[in-house]
Amino acid sequence: MTALPLVFDAPRRARPPRHLADLDPAELRAAVVELGLPAFRADQLARQYFGRLESDVQAMTDLPAAVRAAAGPALLPALLAEVRSLTTDADTTRKTLWRLHDGALVESVAMRYPAAGDARERVTVCVSSQAGCGMACPFCATGQAGLTRNLSTGEIVEQVRAAARVAADGALGGGPRRLSNVVFMGMGEPLANYPRVVAALRRLIDTPPAGLGLSRRSITVSTVGLVPAIRQLAAERLDVTLAVSLHAPDDELRNTLVPVNNRWPVGEVLAAADAYAAQTGRRYSVEYAMIRDVNDQPERADLLGDLLAPRLAHVNLIPLNPTPGSQWDASAKPVEREFVRRLRVRGVPVTVRDTRGRDIDGACGQLAASG
Repeated sequence: MTALPLVFDAPRRARPPRHLADLDPAELRAAVVELGLPAFRADQLARQYFGRLESDVQAMTDLPAAVRAAAGPALLPALLAEVRSLTTDADTTRKTLWRLHDGALVESVAMRYPAAGDARERVTVCVSSQAGCGMACPFCATGQAGLTRNLSTGEIVEQVRAAARVAADGALGGGPRRLSNVVFMGMGEPLANYPRVVAALRRLIDTPPAGLGLSRRSITVSTVGLVPAIRQLAAERLDVTLAVSLHAPDDELRNTLVPVNNRWPVGEVLAAADAYAAQTGRRYSVEYAMIRDVNDQPERADLLGDLLAPRLAHVNLIPLNPTPGSQWDASAKPVEREFVRRLRVRGVPVTVRDTRGRDIDGACGQLAASG
């Protein structure tokens, strides 16, 4: 049996500098007053950051020079330094490697999905919540790297603001666009960095000047199944979409693929997700990486279908993406189609995820933040 590497307290490192995005409106006003500035300057700073997507205080020319000189170092320090960006898929997918203040590396991926059929065009950013990951899922490049540290609220929000600015500048093709969706599916286990992720969610949802004003329904938080944190998230009443990275319907296999299952088995994870759905009225997503000859057998499709048929859940099948040194490969397409058929026969809604950014190691499970 794989040893359980669950770590909620990340290794201690130098704390990131305080940033405007770390603070709620009351805290921001207090911080501004501490600088000897009038409290109303807090709203002005926040409107520039969240409303105009501006992070450079010197570009906030509607503020007096004295305000910029005081507020810049104290409330708008540079949290992310771009190391490089790679684009693919006709320039609609952009992966960015960021260096943090202490040298830690993280990645985020911005994606533009053109309108197709009944689906509207959308711009999505996949953000990291930790540098590395302590969950040790063996098919995931991030999990194999281990955990470096939790990200601050500001470091998470800044990934979103940067992607929103990229979209607004038209850098994802098709002209200027508004960021529409955020998925916490980058590096790390979001619910293992619970307080900072929840604070980041509030900044994303709150309307300017307090936040970016994104729709709750357009934000997805993924988890491998930290049951107490799922239940706590339901109590927050944020009503964001929950995604459960299941990857196996039975405990014997899931203990190996998702080691946290040794602590909270499949039944407990799904019960917590059911409680979340009951609280929010929102269908949750079950993420399932299709791994050739490992979890793609017909009997596992049947078991997964029987488990989920009575639940308010949707299955998102993910063709396994290649990672360096991996012993596993994606399921063959006929096997994938049969898996889908067996789920649908049982009345379970299912889609196969569109694999974006695979050739730049920007797809699900590929983020490794190598410098």
